[in-house]
Amino acid sequence: MNTMKSVLIIGIQGALAKITTQELVKKYPRLKIHGVDSREIIDAPKGKNFTYEKIKYSRTHFEKIFREHEFDTILHLGRLGHTLIKRNNLPKNINVNLVSTITILDLAQKYSCKKVVILSSYHVYGAHPDNPMFLKEDAPLRGSYKYAELRDGVEMDHMCTNWMWKNQNEIETIVLRPCNIIGPKIKNSMTQYLTTPYAPVPLDYNPLIQFVHELDMASIIVKAAENFKTGIYNVADDDVITLSDAVKIMGIKKMKVPIFLIEQFAKMITPFWPFPHYLIDYLKYPSTLDNTELKKNLGENFFTFNSKERIASLVKNNK
Repeated sequence: MNTMKSVLIIGIQGALAKITTQELVKKYPRLKIHGVDSREIIDAPKGKNFTYEKIKYSRTHFEKIFREHEFDTILHLGRLGHTLIKRNNLPKNINVNLVSTITILDLAQKYSCKKVVILSSYHVYGAHPDNPMFLKEDAPLRGSYKYAELRDGVEMDHMCTNWMWKNQNEIETIVLRPCNIIGPKIKNSMTQYLTTPYAPVPLDYNPLIQFVHELDMASIIVKAAENFKTGIYNVADDDVITLSDAVKIMGIKKMKVPIFLIEQFAKMITPFWPFPHYLIDYLKYPSTLDNTELKKNLGENFFTFNSKERIASLVKNNK
């Protein structure tokens, strides 16, 4: 078990990072936490052992931080999300993500950190009609075949896993690929889709979807830092739900239209809501995760919330 004393959290302005910080402090009241982000840091958890700073994601700034602190654990929970990426800035943002991540990994090794946990996403697999019912961790990463918005996530995942296996004898590295993370504080493309009345539902498709509640996800990140061995882990439980049932639980009246009209709709609303075009495929095809490796570390009954409760948390917040 990794006894944490000093943790660096990258992407501290993200809702999941803040929830994870609170979860860490519950278990480790004396833990020193240093959070960084390229954005303004607002409403981060407060504590006598907490420090935060806004930085540029460059080697110079990260090297300074590693020199000034003795981190034993790194939680890399922040990158430029694909929903925030403007298409004309895509190559630049991909480069920032990849360069800053390899810098963090190299510095973690240089300064003798014990563990690195990296948050990836199930989006790296892609949603395809020929996907197996449950995708294992060794499935090909086909998320960027059609959508440039997912290229940064796929390339970052590839780079991290390659680095992880290359350096597995020197530092423990964990790559987490969660299904849809939802909850009252999470603002991602799926929560936006579920809570937006004018986002239509496909009439001719009804894929199975998996969700993980933000609190369960934070607990898993902490567990990964404590106990998981080097490797890649899908994050999902056995509970799956159809898209139409998820929308029904939300209680929001949405139009049911053929998928080709949703594709046209996505183009129309882009000026008002940057509807990610890749999401359309996830409304059509399955991209459900096998959780065998996760269960080896967490057991059978780790998750606190089932699918209906996860979605219900959005309903309460949306009223």
